[in-house]
Amino acid sequence: MEDKRTLIALGFEGSANKIGVGVVMLDGTILSNPRHTYITPPGQGFLPRETAQHHLQHVLPLIKSALESAKITPDAVDCLCYTKGPGMGAPLQVSAVVVRILSQLWNKPIVAVNHCVAHIEMGRIVTRADDPVVLYVSGGNTQVIAYSEGRYRIFGETIDIAVGNCLDRFARVLKLSNDPSPGYNIEQVFVK
Repeated sequence: MEDKRTLIALGFEGSANKIGVGVVMLDGTILSNPRHTYITPPGQGFLPRETAQHHLQHVLPLIKSALESAKITPDAVDCLCYTKGPGMGAPLQVSAVVVRILSQLWNKPIVAVNHCVAHIEMGRIVTRADDPVVLYVSGGNTQVIAYSEGRYRIFGETIDIAVGNCLDRFARVLKLSNDPSPGYNIEQVFVK
């Protein structure tokens, strides 16, 4: 008899100032997605060491919250996913270490996820796009990406400052908070 159960992943994202732990089914259904943002004083950026400390402080409560909100136990989890990169090194290490420990404790396989591809795939699922050409704008990356010959390929990218990073810097100059995000806060000031 074939197992009709949908696979469930417990995923960790901690590539910058936000740490998140989500429970997601193979079909894209999100069962839970708690997260916590490291918020610096207005006009200041976040540094890797302090950001990693923030993630260490919040990751265990987030795991508990994710499992409880999804109404599952670790036994229901089929695999553990984590953002391998790109991102800030020290914060990325927090999720990588936690996932490796949980993998050993729970006997679960690990799936390393490319941050950029994950954003594209989430957008693809939400929009139901089959073969999108994407302008990917993130804190440290601005790229034109499309799926070609069995994988995502970068067809163009910035070589100086990424658009997301530019917005972050502009918000710091204006002494705007990074809560919930610098780009959102810039919009609130300039777009009426």
